Amino acid sequence: MPSSSESVPIAPQLFAIANQKGGVGKTTTAINLATALAAVGEQVLLLDLDPQGNASTGLDCVRTSQIPGLSVMPASVSLAGAEIELIDLERREHRLEDALNAAGSDARQRWSIILVDCPPSLGLVTLNALVAVDAVLVPLQTEFLALEGIGAIANTVERIKKRLNPRLHIAGVVLTMVDRRMTLSQQVEADVRQHFGELVFGTTIPRNVRIAESPSHGLPVLIYDNACAGSQAYILLASEFIRRRRTAAEPAQNEADHEPVP
Repeated sequence: MPSSSESVPIAPQLFAIANQKGGVGKTTTAINLATALAAVGEQVLLLDLDPQGNASTGLDCVRTSQIPGLSVMPASVSLAGAEIELIDLERREHRLEDALNAAGSDARQRWSIILVDCPPSLGLVTLNALVAVDAVLVPLQTEFLALEGIGAIANTVERIKKRLNPRLHIAGVVLTMVDRRMTLSQQVEADVRQHFGELVFGTTIPRNVRIAESPSHGLPVLIYDNACAGSQAYILLASEFIRRRRTAAEPAQNEADHEPVP
């Protein structure tokens, strides 16, 4: 049983930001959620697994970013070849997990939150991410066929949970590019909330020109224009994300508190 001076780690810690459908604001969410979490005092690592390296581009391609508390592990185009190279390797689905858990790795101790930006496909790179992480965040654009997209990633998560990673689950769905002036956007949001209930974050990310402009300046929108609606939405999302993590950790805390003393 932990002493009163010890605390049970808040879980989950590693999150894949994934959706098998492209163009849903996945990388934008990875960059700006990571920035917002660092801004409120978390030690964050953004791990870029997209061969296009978009998350790295959005943070100036540096390992230690200009944002205190935020580090980036950049991707490169060589990741595109990883799909072929991994095929013949032993434990090919576990290579990222093994690297994070290898002797001498201090990833879990050094960073309180690790976000993994995944490619928009279900190849071996994305599979490695889903095997390595604790949970998945699903950005979902409020457009036609949105439910079909989340259905695909939900089925993938269930299959991986059964076969390769029993702790894997969807931690939440983030609605992106929301435009409440449009009837379709309102209807999709209502449908998603009806189907997935509390799994959907209360905070939504609006369609915002500043969010679209910021990558061309090599900056998260929170640095590019911290007063815009997009920045404020990501700050609120980070707050809700932290509350959800604490709620998820409560059963582990309660269980530890009630363990018998050896």
